[in-house]
Amino acid sequence: MGVTPNISVDDVERARTFWTEVLGFSVVEFDLGWVTRLTCPTSGAHVQLVTRDATAPEDSALTVKVDDVDAAHAEAVAAGAEIVHPLGTEGWGVRRFFLRTPDGTVVNVAQHHG
Repeated sequence: MGVTPNISVDDVERARTFWTEVLGFSVVEFDLGWVTRLTCPTSGAHVQLVTRDATAPEDSALTVKVDDVDAAHAEAVAAGAEIVHPLGTEGWGVRRFFLRTPDGTVVNVAQHHG
């Protein structure tokens, strides 16, 4: 399991410049225009810069990466969690769903392939 903070930004390019030039996150893992993931090559820490999620009705505060998103979804539903964005495979290959925690935080639960 891994956790990545999703940082809301107005302009991905401007934010990427700041995070790379000032904070040292120099590895761009992916960039879809509306979201980009940056990694620090020395520590392995990473962040995602997000302007607005392309398919979900709300933006998430963080992404939890799991090995079996279908099982995680079944557990969330069984526990009565509010599903904010349904389980599905996105056009960019990520299988995911969003849930809302009891305190209102929206979490993107995702399984990355490849």
